[in-house]
Amino acid sequence: MAQHDDGVTAPDDDAVHTGARTGTAIQVAAERDESPGIGVVQTDKVINPGFPPHNPRQTDLVPAKDKRAERQVAILFFLSIIGSIFALAAYIAFPINPGDFGSIRTNNLLLGLGITLGLLGIGLGAVHWAKQLMREDESVELRHGTRGTEATREKAVEVFTLGNEESGIGRRTLIRNSLIGALVLTPVPAIALFRDLAPIADPVYLLQHTMWKTGTRLTHDPTGVPIKASDVTLGSAFHVIPEGLLQRSDALEQKAKAAVLLMRLKPEDLHVSAGKESWNYDGIVAYSQICTHVGCPVALYEQQTHHLLCPCHQSQFDITQEAKVIFGPARRPLPQLPITVDSNGYLVARSDFHEPVGPDFWEREL
Repeated sequence: MAQHDDGVTAPDDDAVHTGARTGTAIQVAAERDESPGIGVVQTDKVINPGFPPHNPRQTDLVPAKDKRAERQVAILFFLSIIGSIFALAAYIAFPINPGDFGSIRTNNLLLGLGITLGLLGIGLGAVHWAKQLMREDESVELRHGTRGTEATREKAVEVFTLGNEESGIGRRTLIRNSLIGALVLTPVPAIALFRDLAPIADPVYLLQHTMWKTGTRLTHDPTGVPIKASDVTLGSAFHVIPEGLLQRSDALEQKAKAAVLLMRLKPEDLHVSAGKESWNYDGIVAYSQICTHVGCPVALYEQQTHHLLCPCHQSQFDITQEAKVIFGPARRPLPQLPITVDSNGYLVARSDFHEPVGPDFWEREL
């Protein structure tokens, strides 16, 4: 602001220009019947530049190049078919032999190459198809609400029809058929892989039965030395495996089901239910070491309370009450192994467990 000698204050040049601009904004706002507030209304608008000129592809101009691109896409899809068949054949022809790491490497290498070719062929074929053969138009699709009306459904049909016309899948039978073949065969190697994850024998039977049978001696884990009843003192606990386990090729798998914890209590401390009176021998009891929650090893025994503790999720089992769950997420008691002694005083199993050990599975009867 500038001040004259007579005391009258006059606006300077910047203020005049600012006032002019503000006045223009107020005038525009007044014409629009709006309040200008404190903002400046811009009168100029951005001009829509439109779409750039369309540059046709060679496949749009030369029919011979169009057919060549179509054959290239089909070749890529056929390569995908070959890759899937190769992966399945390699998986069968080069099996994995237990203990042979060379067979594992060969199987993984050939199987990986086949699956890679199968997936890569579909991916490259789809990209090449979209880049060279599908209709290439620039368009603007405005956002709008969708409703389940007849008009919406008719529009959906129109979109699918338009997609068919743009992609040419309806009239390009070579591409369509090769793509269908590639998509059908691509999951085949995965199906073979997942099928072989299951054991050859009945998995239900394998989960319901262990190595324990009538007359099988209880032996120390991990030495395999048989245990006499006189060796088990009051308050003691032994980690037990069935006799002959260490000589088996699948020892770890069998131990995961047959591991047992052996303890001796005073006979009067045991609360034995009807029908299980002969399952213990002079206060010596044997229970599965596999937790019924998620299969962790129940290995912590508290002598004073006679409780077994699972260290994974803190489930607790009371041995005096046939391994009843008294705390934690486990739902079932630990299965009991019926035991007795043979003529030499060694502890032996009367039978296998009378129920599946470990956590629940799909065929277990509750």
